[in-house]
Amino acid sequence: MKIGTQELLIVLVIAILIFGPTQIPKLSKIVGKSIKNFRSGMSDGEEEKDAAEQ
Repeated sequence: MKIGTQELLIVLVIAILIFGPTQIPKLSKIVGKSIKNFRSGMSDGEEEKDAAEQ
């Protein structure tokens, strides 16, 4: 399933209507931190897995 430009624009418009234009930067910062923490946790899990195999 591929998300196109039109779908992204629709989601952006809905987000602006729900949260307001002033809240969007705060939300994007929170989402960015969440993704960073998730990736960090995944890499930590991979390191532990590799260490346990050796």
